[in-house]
Amino acid sequence: MCALLALAGCTGNGNGVATTPGPTSAPSTTPQGTEARITIKGFNFMPADLKVRPGEKITVSNFDSAPHTVTSKEGNAFDTGNIEGGQSATFTAPSKPGSYPFFCSLHPRMTATLTVG
Repeated sequence: MCALLALAGCTGNGNGVATTPGPTSAPSTTPQGTEARITIKGFNFMPADLKVRPGEKITVSNFDSAPHTVTSKEGNAFDTGNIEGGQSATFTAPSKPGSYPFFCSLHPRMTATLTVG
């Protein structure tokens, strides 16, 4: 059976059962069907470097009791405004690929980077 499927990239598992190899390209940073997320907890952004596609929606969840923002350091690329403790907000990633450092305007030592590619 595998001989017929060899043209389709068939491989065997050693038990006579044909298998098809998985995708060879690298997975996207946020798989389709999932949502890009930034978590705020302990006065930190997690992850510290989030990679997203241009124009992708990003949800920010604040697990601290204090309010926070996600504000682009350069220009007006994005700014969530205040996100109260226990609340979430959504913003859209810039359409232009690049690296976008951001911070919390209420707690400037909180920093991270959004990479759009």
